[in-house]
Amino acid sequence: MSEQSTELRETVRQRYAAAAVQVAEGGAACCGPGPVEVDEHFGSALYTADDREVLPAEAVAASLGCGNPTAVAELRAGERVLDLGSGGGIDVLLSARRVGPTGKVYGLDMTEEMLALALANAAKAGATNVEFLKGTIEAIPLPANTVDVVISNCVINLSVDKPAVFAETFRVLRPGGRIGVSDVVADDTLTPGQRAERGDYVGCIAGALSFTEYREGLEAAGFTDVEITPTHPVADGMHSAVVRAVKPTGLPPAR
Repeated sequence: MSEQSTELRETVRQRYAAAAVQVAEGGAACCGPGPVEVDEHFGSALYTADDREVLPAEAVAASLGCGNPTAVAELRAGERVLDLGSGGGIDVLLSARRVGPTGKVYGLDMTEEMLALALANAAKAGATNVEFLKGTIEAIPLPANTVDVVISNCVINLSVDKPAVFAETFRVLRPGGRIGVSDVVADDTLTPGQRAERGDYVGCIAGALSFTEYREGLEAAGFTDVEITPTHPVADGMHSAVVRAVKPTGLPPAR
């Protein structure tokens, strides 16, 4: 990894570690934690009131995403789910409710502080069908063909090696498995420099792929039936989008 990539990853880690600490420290207040300050296009407001009400306040407060991937992944009872960049656990806990006791949800995060917060939130929620893993989304610590669904909420755009993320996601999915991701995507007309002018890397803007780059990246990893649907603007020419794709069946076993 280049020095610049290492620095970017550390900047992202520090930002999310600070957010976790802010929520954890706010938890001691009489009225519970306040949400981490984010742009109005990001955060817990993108979830329904029904979703927010069934979760620990700390999980809701720590939400920093740009959508609600559990609402678009069409999770079913008994499925095994992986959340890339699980943060305080909001999408893991919502997914756990959807897949039920016969299913399982893994949350993957590289930040110790977020993992600690997520474990505490899972305990408060009484979720027994979840497991949190420390690691990066470029090197997922799970065997091949492990999960039915991969979800993620505004995290892939933060990766310094997106082809590795797509390849690893493909590897851990079972044949016929699918992704349901919320992410920030740029218009094809915007250059990387123009994206950077609209926001910084840790703010989920500068590192975003264009629609074409995202599609081509998934297809290069082997995915089919790629759909990228914008949901709301987050900056000029930048959109929160729902990304869906499928790992074909009939493939040789991944290693």
